Amino acid sequence: MSVVPYQPENIQEPSELVAAIRSRRGGTLLNLDRILLHSPPFAAGWNNFLSEVRSNLELPAQLRELAICTVAILNEAEYEFIQHAPEFLRVGGSREQLNKLQQIDHLTPNSLLFSETEKAVIQLSIEMTRSVKVAEATMSTVSDALQNDRHLVELIGVIATYNMVSRYLVALGIEPE
Repeated sequence: MSVVPYQPENIQEPSELVAAIRSRRGGTLLNLDRILLHSPPFAAGWNNFLSEVRSNLELPAQLRELAICTVAILNEAEYEFIQHAPEFLRVGGSREQLNKLQQIDHLTPNSLLFSETEKAVIQLSIEMTRSVKVAEATMSTVSDALQNDRHLVELIGVIATYNMVSRYLVALGIEPE
């Protein structure tokens, strides 16, 4: 149960902000949005920032969604995983990969389900989420696996962003739709 009550599904004000969120969400408001709307400035910043992260990065979408799903699993953020697992599948990930990822504490480095780049993304996600500090060897592996510095900067940003999102979701007890 959420810590604060959800704003009504038919909330109309502030009208421009609600319209912008609905537009990004395909006409609906998610439970997350209905909590964020308790603070219009926070909701506006969130909507703008997450819109950029989700839509305007050069980082391949499959790597973005793999990192997001990894963070969600590590932080036990069911809401985040439920929202992003279908996206991971839509952009080329497999059901087998998701199933294996859900056993992250038993994920072996030699798993044939993941490419070397995907394994590097998972390891970076684990280290950034669990200990914040990243081992030099991990950073070197990820840097070598990605196409350029922009992808590295964006990947680190995605992992940091979705750690923020998962902590928000979990702390507030936001429930899946």
